[in-house]
Amino acid sequence: MIVRERFHRAVFVAAGLYNIGWGMWSAVDPQWLFRFAGMPPANYPAVFACLGMVVGLYGILYFDVARRPERGWLIAAVGLAGKTLGPVGMIWLIHSGAWPPSAFALCVFNDVIWWIPFGLYLRDAWVAGRASA
Repeated sequence: MIVRERFHRAVFVAAGLYNIGWGMWSAVDPQWLFRFAGMPPANYPAVFACLGMVVGLYGILYFDVARRPERGWLIAAVGLAGKTLGPVGMIWLIHSGAWPPSAFALCVFNDVIWWIPFGLYLRDAWVAGRASA
């Protein structure tokens, strides 16, 4: 049994809702981030719309972690890897001057706020997995 199971379930339900909502919004209005960050419109908005669809699909996977937290560690690990690599890429874009610093707000809500809860879940899942082995 995983400690803090109710907390982890709530986190992954929230992550699922957030990702599905963000994904739908980005698929319907793929220029929103560019307007928000004061950037010129994207030449190929369909690429950002596709990103929205992928993010939305992660939401479905996060619901599965909430449903079965004892088996969700791999999904959560892949999610945390993406939530780590996304900001790395964003920092590179900002540092290179390709994107303005205001675009980093995307990473704060899509990625950074989830680091601690996802990491805590992975730690608890690791401990539970070792105890049951």
